[in-house]
Amino acid sequence: MRPAYEANVTAGSSAIGAPDLEAPRANGVWTLAGDRLIIVDAGGPATILVPTEQVRLLEVDLPLANRAKRLAALPFAIEDRIAEPVEAVHLALGAEVAPKRYLVGVVDHDYMARWCAIADGNGLAHAAIVPDALALPRPAEGAWAVDLGESRAVVRAGDGTGFAVPVAMLRTVWESAGRPPVTSYGATLPDDMMAGQGLWDLSGLANPALDLRQGIYARRNAAQSSFWRRLGWIAAIGVAAHVVIATADTLMLRSIANRRATETRALVATIAPGTNVGIDLVGDVTNLLPTGSNARPDAFVPLVTRISGALGPLAGSLNVRAMNFQANALTMDVEGTEPGLAGRIDAALRAARVEGKVTNATDGSIRITANGA
Repeated sequence: MRPAYEANVTAGSSAIGAPDLEAPRANGVWTLAGDRLIIVDAGGPATILVPTEQVRLLEVDLPLANRAKRLAALPFAIEDRIAEPVEAVHLALGAEVAPKRYLVGVVDHDYMARWCAIADGNGLAHAAIVPDALALPRPAEGAWAVDLGESRAVVRAGDGTGFAVPVAMLRTVWESAGRPPVTSYGATLPDDMMAGQGLWDLSGLANPALDLRQGIYARRNAAQSSFWRRLGWIAAIGVAAHVVIATADTLMLRSIANRRATETRALVATIAPGTNVGIDLVGDVTNLLPTGSNARPDAFVPLVTRISGALGPLAGSLNVRAMNFQANALTMDVEGTEPGLAGRIDAALRAARVEGKVTNATDGSIRITANGA
Protein backbone atom coordinates (compact mmCIF):
# COMPACT_ATOMS: atom_id res chain seq x y z
CA MET A 1 0.00 0.00 0.00
CA ARG A 2 1.24 3.50 -0.77
CA PRO A 3 1.24 5.45 2.49
CA ALA A 4 -0.55 8.75 2.93
CA TYR A 5 1.22 11.79 1.43
CA GLU A 6 3.19 9.53 -0.92
CA ALA A 7 0.46 8.48 -3.33
CA ASN A 8 0.62 9.81 -6.87
CA VAL A 9 -2.06 12.42 -7.40
CA THR A 10 -3.67 12.59 -10.80
CA ALA A 11 -2.58 15.76 -12.55
CA GLY A 12 -5.02 18.32 -13.81
CA SER A 13 -7.55 18.17 -10.98
CA SER A 14 -7.91 21.27 -8.86
CA ALA A 15 -10.83 20.20 -6.66
CA ILE A 16 -9.77 20.12 -3.02
CA GLY A 17 -10.85 16.87 -1.39
CA ALA A 18 -12.10 15.37 -4.66
CA PRO A 19 -11.46 11.62 -4.96
CA ASP A 20 -9.03 10.24 -7.53
CA LEU A 21 -11.85 8.54 -9.43
CA GLU A 22 -14.62 9.71 -11.74
CA ALA A 23 -17.16 9.63 -8.89
CA PRO A 24 -17.28 8.75 -5.18
CA ARG A 25 -17.77 5.08 -4.35
CA ALA A 26 -19.95 3.50 -1.70
CA ASN A 27 -17.08 1.14 -0.82
CA GLY A 28 -13.32 1.01 -1.14
CA VAL A 29 -10.28 1.76 0.96
CA TRP A 30 -8.96 5.30 0.52
CA THR A 31 -5.92 7.16 1.79
CA LEU A 32 -5.25 10.88 2.12
CA ALA A 33 -2.73 12.91 0.17
CA GLY A 34 -3.10 16.36 1.67
CA ASP A 35 -6.83 16.98 1.36
CA ARG A 36 -7.25 14.60 -1.56
CA LEU A 37 -8.65 11.07 -1.39
CA ILE A 38 -6.70 8.39 -3.25
CA ILE A 39 -8.14 4.93 -3.85
CA VAL A 40 -6.10 2.03 -2.49
CA ASP A 41 -8.48 -0.90 -2.91
CA ALA A 42 -11.73 -0.32 -4.80
CA GLY A 43 -13.17 -3.61 -3.57
CA GLY A 44 -12.38 -3.14 0.10
CA PRO A 45 -14.68 -2.03 2.92
CA ALA A 46 -15.53 1.67 3.04
CA THR A 47 -12.54 3.09 4.94
CA ILE A 48 -10.46 6.25 4.90
CA LEU A 49 -6.89 5.78 6.15
CA VAL A 50 -5.51 8.89 7.84
CA PRO A 51 -1.90 9.70 8.81
CA THR A 52 -0.96 8.01 12.08
CA GLU A 53 1.32 11.01 12.81
CA GLN A 54 -1.83 12.94 13.80
CA VAL A 55 -3.25 10.15 16.01
CA ARG A 56 -1.73 8.96 19.26
CA LEU A 57 -2.46 5.25 19.79
CA LEU A 58 -2.45 4.04 23.39
CA GLU A 59 -3.19 0.91 25.37
CA VAL A 60 -5.47 1.76 28.28
CA ASP A 61 -6.59 -0.47 31.15
CA LEU A 62 -10.38 -0.25 31.50
CA PRO A 63 -11.56 -3.13 33.73
CA LEU A 64 -15.22 -2.21 33.42
CA ALA A 65 -18.25 -4.32 32.54
CA ASN A 66 -19.60 -2.57 29.44
CA ARG A 67 -18.67 -0.10 26.74
CA ALA A 68 -20.75 2.75 28.16
CA LYS A 69 -18.87 2.60 31.45
CA ARG A 70 -15.53 2.34 29.66
CA LEU A 71 -16.33 5.44 27.61
CA ALA A 72 -17.30 7.34 30.75
CA ALA A 73 -14.05 6.36 32.48
CA LEU A 74 -11.78 6.91 29.48
CA PRO A 75 -11.00 10.64 30.01
CA PHE A 76 -9.87 9.97 33.58
CA ALA A 77 -7.80 6.96 32.52
CA ILE A 78 -5.66 8.89 30.03
CA GLU A 79 -5.55 12.44 31.39
CA ASP A 80 -2.08 11.90 32.89
CA ARG A 81 -0.75 10.31 29.67
CA ILE A 82 -1.38 13.21 27.29
CA ALA A 83 -0.08 16.77 27.36
CA GLU A 84 -3.32 18.38 26.14
CA PRO A 85 -6.44 18.95 28.27
CA VAL A 86 -8.84 16.04 27.77
CA GLU A 87 -11.60 18.33 26.50
CA ALA A 88 -9.31 19.65 23.77
CA VAL A 89 -8.98 16.27 22.00
CA HIS A 90 -11.24 13.62 20.55
CA LEU A 91 -11.03 10.22 22.28
CA ALA A 92 -11.99 7.05 20.40
CA LEU A 93 -12.28 3.67 22.10
CA GLY A 94 -11.10 0.70 20.06
CA ALA A 95 -10.82 -3.07 20.34
CA GLU A 96 -9.68 -5.06 23.33
CA VAL A 97 -5.98 -5.80 22.72
CA ALA A 98 -5.45 -7.72 25.98
CA PRO A 99 -7.73 -8.74 28.85
CA LYS A 100 -9.39 -5.55 30.17
CA ARG A 101 -6.96 -3.48 28.07
CA TYR A 102 -8.22 -1.46 25.10
CA LEU A 103 -6.83 0.40 22.13
CA VAL A 104 -7.52 4.14 22.34
CA GLY A 105 -7.03 6.88 19.75
CA VAL A 106 -6.34 10.49 20.71
CA VAL A 107 -6.65 13.09 17.96
CA ASP A 108 -7.05 16.85 17.76
CA HIS A 109 -10.58 18.07 17.03
CA ASP A 110 -9.34 20.16 14.09
CA TYR A 111 -8.01 17.06 12.33
CA MET A 112 -11.20 15.08 12.98
CA ALA A 113 -13.42 17.89 11.71
CA ARG A 114 -11.35 18.22 8.52
CA TRP A 115 -11.29 14.47 7.87
CA CYS A 116 -15.02 14.16 8.41
CA ALA A 117 -15.67 17.10 6.07
CA ILE A 118 -13.57 15.45 3.35
CA ALA A 119 -15.39 12.14 3.84
CA ASP A 120 -18.85 13.72 3.84
CA GLY A 121 -18.03 15.91 0.85
CA ASN A 122 -17.05 12.87 -1.22
CA GLY A 123 -20.02 10.67 -0.46
CA LEU A 124 -18.16 8.64 2.19
CA ALA A 125 -19.99 9.75 5.33
CA HIS A 126 -20.54 6.07 6.09
CA ALA A 127 -16.82 5.18 5.85
CA ALA A 128 -14.69 4.37 8.87
CA ILE A 129 -11.73 6.68 9.56
CA VAL A 130 -8.76 4.58 10.65
CA PRO A 131 -5.10 5.50 11.37
CA ASP A 132 -3.08 3.96 8.52
CA ALA A 133 -0.82 2.03 10.92
CA LEU A 134 -3.88 -0.09 11.84
CA ALA A 135 -4.27 -1.17 8.20
CA LEU A 136 -1.18 -3.33 8.75
CA PRO A 137 -1.80 -6.82 10.11
CA ARG A 138 -1.19 -7.09 13.82
CA PRO A 139 2.09 -9.00 14.30
CA ALA A 140 2.92 -11.44 17.04
CA GLU A 141 3.66 -10.10 20.51
CA GLY A 142 7.04 -8.36 20.54
CA ALA A 143 7.25 -8.08 16.73
CA TRP A 144 6.62 -5.26 14.26
CA ALA A 145 4.86 -4.92 10.93
CA VAL A 146 6.38 -2.09 8.86
CA ASP A 147 5.30 -0.32 5.67
CA LEU A 148 8.41 1.52 4.48
CA GLY A 149 7.79 4.33 2.01
CA GLU A 150 9.95 7.01 0.43
CA SER A 151 9.79 9.46 3.33
CA ARG A 152 7.94 7.78 6.19
CA ALA A 153 7.64 4.40 7.82
CA VAL A 154 4.36 3.16 9.30
CA VAL A 155 4.66 0.65 12.14
CA ARG A 156 2.13 -1.70 13.77
CA ALA A 157 3.39 -3.18 17.03
CA GLY A 158 2.57 -6.52 18.58
CA ASP A 159 0.60 -4.87 21.39
CA GLY A 160 -1.92 -3.60 18.82
CA THR A 161 -0.81 0.03 18.81
CA GLY A 162 1.13 1.75 16.03
CA PHE A 163 3.00 4.86 15.02
CA ALA A 164 4.68 6.54 12.05
CA VAL A 165 8.18 8.07 11.84
CA PRO A 166 10.37 9.61 9.14
CA VAL A 167 12.44 6.98 7.35
CA ALA A 168 15.65 8.42 8.75
CA MET A 169 14.47 7.69 12.30
CA LEU A 170 13.24 4.15 11.77
CA ARG A 171 16.48 2.38 12.68
CA THR A 172 16.98 4.48 15.80
CA VAL A 173 13.46 3.78 17.01
CA TRP A 174 13.81 0.10 16.15
CA GLU A 175 17.01 -0.25 18.15
CA SER A 176 15.52 1.66 21.07
CA ALA A 177 12.62 -0.82 21.06
CA GLY A 178 15.06 -3.75 21.47
CA ARG A 179 15.42 -4.66 17.78
CA PRO A 180 12.08 -6.51 17.42
CA PRO A 181 11.66 -8.88 14.42
CA VAL A 182 10.08 -7.00 11.50
CA THR A 183 7.77 -8.19 8.75
CA SER A 184 7.92 -5.79 5.81
CA TYR A 185 4.81 -4.78 3.85
CA GLY A 186 6.47 -2.02 1.83
CA ALA A 187 9.94 -1.36 0.45
CA THR A 188 12.72 -3.78 1.38
CA LEU A 189 14.31 -3.19 4.79
CA PRO A 190 17.98 -3.73 5.73
CA ASP A 191 18.82 -7.39 6.23
CA ASP A 192 19.41 -7.07 9.97
CA MET A 193 15.95 -5.59 10.49
CA MET A 194 13.86 -7.73 8.20
CA ALA A 195 12.54 -11.04 9.43
CA GLY A 196 10.16 -11.62 6.54
CA GLN A 197 8.05 -10.16 3.73
CA GLY A 198 4.28 -9.94 4.13
CA LEU A 199 1.39 -9.45 1.69
CA TRP A 200 -1.28 -6.83 2.15
CA ASP A 201 -4.73 -8.02 3.19
CA LEU A 202 -7.14 -5.16 3.79
CA SER A 203 -10.15 -7.36 4.51
CA GLY A 204 -9.57 -6.84 8.24
CA LEU A 205 -10.69 -3.22 7.81
CA ALA A 206 -14.26 -4.49 7.61
CA ASN A 207 -13.98 -4.60 11.41
CA PRO A 208 -11.14 -2.18 12.20
CA ALA A 209 -9.38 -2.24 15.56
CA LEU A 210 -10.19 1.45 15.91
CA ASP A 211 -12.66 3.67 14.07
CA LEU A 212 -12.16 7.33 14.91
CA ARG A 213 -15.71 8.18 13.83
CA GLN A 214 -17.30 8.05 17.26
CA GLY A 215 -19.33 10.40 19.41
CA ILE A 216 -19.95 13.71 17.68
CA TYR A 217 -18.05 12.43 14.64
CA ALA A 218 -19.98 9.15 14.30
CA ARG A 219 -20.38 7.92 10.75
CA ARG A 220 -23.77 7.68 9.05
CA ASN A 221 -24.88 4.37 7.63
CA ALA A 222 -25.25 4.53 3.82
CA ALA A 223 -28.38 2.38 3.78
CA GLN A 224 -30.01 4.51 6.48
CA SER A 225 -29.05 7.73 4.68
CA SER A 226 -30.52 6.33 1.48
CA PHE A 227 -33.68 5.29 3.35
CA TRP A 228 -34.18 8.76 4.83
CA ARG A 229 -33.54 10.36 1.45
CA ARG A 230 -36.16 8.08 -0.12
CA LEU A 231 -38.54 8.79 2.76
CA GLY A 232 -38.01 12.51 2.23
CA TRP A 233 -38.81 12.17 -1.47
CA ILE A 234 -41.94 10.11 -0.68
CA ALA A 235 -43.08 12.72 1.85
CA ALA A 236 -42.43 15.53 -0.64
CA ILE A 237 -44.36 13.67 -3.36
CA GLY A 238 -47.20 13.07 -0.89
CA VAL A 239 -47.38 16.75 0.02
CA ALA A 240 -47.31 17.71 -3.65
CA ALA A 241 -50.10 15.23 -4.38
CA HIS A 242 -52.24 16.67 -1.58
CA VAL A 243 -51.64 20.18 -2.91
CA VAL A 244 -52.67 19.08 -6.40
CA ILE A 245 -55.79 17.33 -5.06
CA ALA A 246 -56.72 20.31 -2.90
CA THR A 247 -56.23 22.64 -5.88
CA ALA A 248 -58.36 20.40 -8.08
CA ASP A 249 -61.09 20.27 -5.42
CA THR A 250 -61.02 24.04 -5.08
CA LEU A 251 -61.31 24.50 -8.84
CA MET A 252 -64.15 21.98 -9.00
CA LEU A 253 -66.07 23.68 -6.16
CA ARG A 254 -65.51 27.03 -7.79
CA SER A 255 -66.85 25.63 -11.08
CA ILE A 256 -69.95 24.25 -9.33
CA ALA A 257 -70.52 27.54 -7.52
CA ASN A 258 -70.24 29.50 -10.77
CA ARG A 259 -72.68 27.14 -12.47
CA ARG A 260 -75.17 27.45 -9.63
CA ALA A 261 -74.85 31.24 -9.72
CA THR A 262 -75.53 31.25 -13.46
CA GLU A 263 -78.61 29.06 -12.99
CA THR A 264 -79.89 31.32 -10.22
CA ARG A 265 -79.40 34.44 -12.37
CA ALA A 266 -81.34 32.75 -15.19
CA LEU A 267 -84.16 31.85 -12.79
CA VAL A 268 -84.35 35.45 -11.49
CA ALA A 269 -84.41 36.75 -15.07
CA THR A 270 -87.36 34.45 -15.77
CA ILE A 271 -89.50 35.44 -12.80
CA ALA A 272 -88.43 39.09 -12.58
CA PRO A 273 -87.53 40.32 -16.08
CA GLY A 274 -85.43 43.47 -16.14
CA THR A 275 -83.99 42.92 -12.66
CA ASN A 276 -80.28 43.74 -12.51
CA VAL A 277 -78.40 41.10 -10.54
CA GLY A 278 -74.86 42.27 -9.84
CA ILE A 279 -71.82 40.77 -8.12
CA ASP A 280 -73.65 40.45 -4.78
CA LEU A 281 -75.93 37.65 -5.89
CA VAL A 282 -77.24 36.83 -2.41
CA GLY A 283 -77.97 40.46 -1.58
CA ASP A 284 -79.70 41.22 -4.89
CA VAL A 285 -81.88 38.10 -4.72
CA THR A 286 -82.77 38.85 -1.09
CA ASN A 287 -83.92 42.30 -2.12
CA LEU A 288 -86.50 40.67 -4.40
CA LEU A 289 -88.27 39.12 -1.42
CA PRO A 290 -91.50 40.76 -0.28
CA THR A 291 -91.02 42.93 2.81
CA GLY A 292 -93.04 42.37 5.93
CA SER A 293 -93.49 38.67 5.25
CA ASN A 294 -92.29 35.70 7.23
CA ALA A 295 -89.66 35.00 4.60
CA ARG A 296 -86.27 33.85 5.80
CA PRO A 297 -83.68 35.10 3.32
CA ASP A 298 -80.95 32.89 4.66
CA ALA A 299 -82.93 29.79 3.63
CA PHE A 300 -84.26 31.16 0.34
CA VAL A 301 -81.05 31.37 -1.67
CA PRO A 302 -79.75 27.88 -0.78
CA LEU A 303 -83.17 26.37 -1.57
CA VAL A 304 -83.49 28.16 -4.89
CA THR A 305 -79.94 27.12 -5.76
CA ARG A 306 -80.68 23.46 -5.00
CA ILE A 307 -83.91 23.45 -6.98
CA SER A 308 -82.38 25.24 -9.96
CA GLY A 309 -79.51 22.74 -9.91
CA ALA A 310 -81.94 19.81 -9.81
CA LEU A 311 -84.02 21.19 -12.68
CA GLY A 312 -81.00 22.18 -14.75
CA PRO A 313 -81.28 19.18 -17.14
CA LEU A 314 -84.96 20.09 -17.73
CA ALA A 315 -84.38 23.82 -18.30
CA GLY A 316 -85.25 23.58 -22.00
CA SER A 317 -88.57 21.83 -21.30
CA LEU A 318 -90.19 24.21 -18.83
CA ASN A 319 -90.88 27.87 -18.11
CA VAL A 320 -91.26 29.39 -14.65
CA ARG A 321 -94.47 31.42 -14.33
CA ALA A 322 -94.34 32.43 -10.66
CA MET A 323 -92.39 31.84 -7.49
CA ASN A 324 -93.24 32.62 -3.87
CA PHE A 325 -91.29 32.04 -0.63
CA GLN A 326 -93.34 32.05 2.52
CA ALA A 327 -92.81 30.48 5.96
CA ASN A 328 -89.70 28.64 4.84
CA ALA A 329 -91.55 27.04 1.91
CA LEU A 330 -90.91 27.79 -1.75
CA THR A 331 -93.75 27.52 -4.22
CA MET A 332 -92.89 27.54 -7.89
CA ASP A 333 -95.36 27.35 -10.80
CA VAL A 334 -93.91 26.08 -14.05
CA GLU A 335 -95.40 25.06 -17.37
CA GLY A 336 -94.24 22.86 -20.18
CA THR A 337 -95.59 20.94 -23.13
CA GLU A 338 -93.72 17.67 -22.84
CA PRO A 339 -95.77 14.71 -21.63
CA GLY A 340 -94.83 13.30 -18.22
CA LEU A 341 -93.01 16.51 -17.25
CA ALA A 342 -94.37 16.42 -13.67
CA GLY A 343 -92.92 12.95 -13.14
CA ARG A 344 -89.57 13.98 -14.54
CA ILE A 345 -89.50 17.04 -12.24
CA ASP A 346 -90.35 14.87 -9.26
CA ALA A 347 -87.57 12.40 -10.14
CA ALA A 348 -85.06 15.24 -10.58
CA LEU A 349 -85.89 16.66 -7.13
CA ARG A 350 -85.59 13.26 -5.51
CA ALA A 351 -82.23 12.64 -7.20
CA ALA A 352 -80.99 15.98 -5.81
CA ARG A 353 -82.44 15.05 -2.38
CA VAL A 354 -84.71 18.09 -2.34
CA GLU A 355 -87.77 17.63 -0.13
CA GLY A 356 -90.63 18.71 -2.31
CA LYS A 357 -94.01 17.89 -3.79
CA VAL A 358 -94.96 18.14 -7.46
CA THR A 359 -98.66 18.54 -8.40
CA ASN A 360 -100.59 19.27 -11.61
CA ALA A 361 -102.83 22.36 -11.56
CA THR A 362 -106.19 22.56 -13.33
CA ASP A 363 -104.84 25.14 -15.76
CA GLY A 364 -102.19 22.74 -17.01
CA SER A 365 -99.31 24.19 -15.01
CA ILE A 366 -97.18 22.27 -12.56
CA ARG A 367 -96.66 23.44 -8.98
CA ILE A 368 -93.49 22.63 -7.10
CA THR A 369 -93.59 23.03 -3.32
CA ALA A 370 -90.28 22.59 -1.50
CA ASN A 371 -89.35 22.97 2.14
CA GLY A 372 -86.16 24.86 3.04
CA ALA A 373 -85.69 23.25 6.48
